[in-house]
Amino acid sequence: MELKEARVAFLKGYFSTHDRRQKTKAAYHSDLEQFQQFAGKKTELLEVNGALIEGWADHLRQNEYSPASIRRKMVALRVFCSYWVRKGVLPESPFWRVKLSIGRIEQLPRTLTEKEMHSLLARARRNHAAERKGKSKAETTDVAGNRYRALRNLALVDLLFATGMRVGEVSALDTADFLLPEAMFRVQGKGGRDRLAFAVDEATLKIQREHLQARKCIDTPSPALFLNASATRLSTQGIANVIAQLREEAGIERHITPHMLRHTVATLLLRNGVDIRIVQEFLGHASIATTQRYTHITKEHMIAVLRKRHPSLTLRG
Repeated sequence: MELKEARVAFLKGYFSTHDRRQKTKAAYHSDLEQFQQFAGKKTELLEVNGALIEGWADHLRQNEYSPASIRRKMVALRVFCSYWVRKGVLPESPFWRVKLSIGRIEQLPRTLTEKEMHSLLARARRNHAAERKGKSKAETTDVAGNRYRALRNLALVDLLFATGMRVGEVSALDTADFLLPEAMFRVQGKGGRDRLAFAVDEATLKIQREHLQARKCIDTPSPALFLNASATRLSTQGIANVIAQLREEAGIERHITPHMLRHTVATLLLRNGVDIRIVQEFLGHASIATTQRYTHITKEHMIAVLRKRHPSLTLRG
């Protein structure tokens, strides 16, 4: 069996029995296609060995792929090989004879300052307040109108910060996922780990209620909570565009992504003394190690404060 044929059969067979997000499926498709191109068009599945895998890893390093990207590609290839071992096509996984040193992932989460986060939220609130003045309530139901867009944008940025959801999780929300009496959202989490996200701030709840009321008045077959101008689901790129627009209007010079709001609330929670296990649950992390990345940032803040406020600075001499 040629590698190309094996790849196509794997993607069809594996994802028919494993529930994965569309983003995961696309990544597997891309990564395995890239490996197939590196190995050669006529390469047989049985020719995939340790030397070929190590060669691909070296090729990726030489092309300056990050350790995170290389590790993801190797995971996809490892799952692919294990699949064909279970099917009896490969006698053993070539990974059993491979030891890869990909390197540590040192990239720390990028966050907003408290001032930047305040400016972003304030800009969204001002836009919403300006659109409410002198306009009829009916204009809120016009999905392409400025009034609904300002309310939607405020609800978006406030929800991202209040709940720490991933941008894909927010995009995937349906109106039915907002459990209004319980003040919480059903979240389709990463890796199939669904969870509940709670809105604990009354101001946030007021914004989300107002948006939900306006959203339910819009005539569309889409179940999505957040809509674009065509009355269909607002994509992750659409959400990124909203954040970029608000950033520019707020006068924030550096690039901001929706995911940075998640990083920001996680960092501030730890900085305010919230237990790391609660932050882990809040963010929907499968491993505490992922959450611990944020402790590096909070430690830097702690050291900076101590250097300014430690009593030893005034008790010397």
